[in-house]
Amino acid sequence: MRQRRACCIVALLLLGLATLSPARADVKVNADYPGGNIAVDRIEGDTVTMHQELRDTGRWWFYWNFRVSGAAGKTLTFRFTNRNVFGTRGPAVSMDGGLTWSWLGTKTVKGASFSYKFAPDAKSVRFAFSLPYQGADLGRFMARHKGNKHFAVHELCKTRKNRSVERIHVGRLDGQPKHRVLITCRHHACESTASYVVEGMMEALLAKTDDGKWFRENVEVMVVPFMDKDGVEDGDQGKSRKPRDHCRDYVGKSLYPSVRTLRTFVPKWSAGRLRIAHDFHCPYIRGNKIYQVGSSHKNIWAEQKKFGGILESIANRALPYKASADMPFGKSWNKAGSYKAGKSFFQWADELKGIHLSSAIEIPYANAGNTTITPDTARAFGDNFVQAMRKYLEQLPAEQRRDAPSRGIKFPISEGAAPC
Repeated sequence: MRQRRACCIVALLLLGLATLSPARADVKVNADYPGGNIAVDRIEGDTVTMHQELRDTGRWWFYWNFRVSGAAGKTLTFRFTNRNVFGTRGPAVSMDGGLTWSWLGTKTVKGASFSYKFAPDAKSVRFAFSLPYQGADLGRFMARHKGNKHFAVHELCKTRKNRSVERIHVGRLDGQPKHRVLITCRHHACESTASYVVEGMMEALLAKTDDGKWFRENVEVMVVPFMDKDGVEDGDQGKSRKPRDHCRDYVGKSLYPSVRTLRTFVPKWSAGRLRIAHDFHCPYIRGNKIYQVGSSHKNIWAEQKKFGGILESIANRALPYKASADMPFGKSWNKAGSYKAGKSFFQWADELKGIHLSSAIEIPYANAGNTTITPDTARAFGDNFVQAMRKYLEQLPAEQRRDAPSRGIKFPISEGAAPC
């Protein structure tokens, strides 16, 4: 009897191990692709314990992006050990290798974990903090417009890892535009939602619309979609990178080739005709407002308010924007002390010859007000932004165009990190 009972116990234990082993043996979690970021601590049964890699980011941050295979028909729970890393729409999911993304929603989230039921035929599913936008996405956009005489792709520079940083020119490219505009994005590698807005802007500039036609006759727009190309492709946070990140590198001797080259190239290219310089970002983890970061220069701030009024009258057609949400210099984190780590893009742009308007534009990761941000709504906001830029440029009286650089506060280099 004892021997039979012992055999039963052993059989039950073996059965339990057999039940558990497929989740451990078959489920694979990795981030071995452009934009990937995860560290897997362990896989036990149907629970995957993990955390985001901060790498050389000098503070807590929240970006992650990983792929799961071998989980067909299973329901798995993914538990993060380094705080709650979910935004206002929960995780983003892609079932086609990162070509398209959608939000899972907050119902899948419980504390610092989320659960997902894999389809019976699921081969590979990706999850991410936000809506990723990689070099491959930009490549598909560029391929669609190859050969267009109003669209030219050049190389700004090579990165430290020998990647090519794109410098895209859109609009009137014969060297005789009335105005020039500079657009940059991804100084902080993880701020991917903003890239969809920038793509939407380029699409609008090339569209067969009255606004597109006006820009192609009057304006040359230069776009640098990935200022931190290495960080974007490697899946870095990019924010608060030590000793300073790309958006605090506009003072002294720039550490990064893209910033160093931009600082040299733009003054020569602009030839005194640069009127607008916008740098697109995403705010903190659950920020839900689109806003401009106010300049310390009173004349630039006045132009930001003017532009904000124009944008507000247009932008609600896609994503809600209220000029009252703009952050004046001296409020919240937008203070001189926040820039101790260096000098930002828009602070540098404030002082360029001919400039009227420069700003950092914050695009939330997941929702603007109560409106969910998707690739399509973000692109549509980019279209609205182009319409607002046209109205702003058309209102510039010739006699008010400033040819002398602004002068503002100085920004010494020291340790620290600003929220923007």
